Amino acid sequence: MHKPSAADEESTAMSDLVLSQLRGMTLVSPGVLTERRERIERRRLSVRSVVYGGVRPRRRDPRRAADVTQPVVDWHEAHLLAVSIAILLLCCADAFLTLKLLFTGASELNPIMAKLLSIDVTLFAGAKMALTGGGILMLVLLSRIRLFGVIRGAQGLYGILAGYLALVLYELLLLSSFYA
Repeated sequence: MHKPSAADEESTAMSDLVLSQLRGMTLVSPGVLTERRERIERRRLSVRSVVYGGVRPRRRDPRRAADVTQPVVDWHEAHLLAVSIAILLLCCADAFLTLKLLFTGASELNPIMAKLLSIDVTLFAGAKMALTGGGILMLVLLSRIRLFGVIRGAQGLYGILAGYLALVLYELLLLSSFYA
C-alpha cells in the first residue's frame, strides 16, 4: 500500500480549497485550523472617521461587493461642493429677505423660526445657517445612498437647491410688490 507523501496531502488540501471556493462554499485555507475573521462588522462610521476622511480623503468607491448598497466614501464629486455653497448662499439670501419682509409687515410662517425671531435676530440667523448646513453635510455624506429607497442624496441636494431658488424668487416678488 502506498503511503501519501506530504506533497500529495498538500496538493489534495489545495484542490479541496479551490473546489470549495468554486462551489461558493467558504473553507479555511490549508494550514489554517479555524476561521479567524469576525462575522460582525468592525468598521464603524463615527465623527472622527468623517473628519479624518474630510481632511485626508482616499476612498472614492466602495471596497467590497457588500458595500454597494450602502457606499461610504470620503471622496465626493466636485459638483456637490458647488451645489452646497449655492444652497448656503441662497439660505443667507432667504434669511436676509425674510427679515426685510418682516420689517415691511409680513409674518414668519415657520413657528420655530418665529419663536427664534422673537428671542433674537442673531439666534434666528445662526439657527437657520446651522440647520441648513447640517442638513447639507448629511446629504453630501449620504450622496450615494438612496434616501427612502427612492432618490440618491445628491439628487436631494439638487431638489433643495431648486426649492431655495424658488423661495428666494418668491420673496423677491413679494418685496417688489411692497415697494411698487
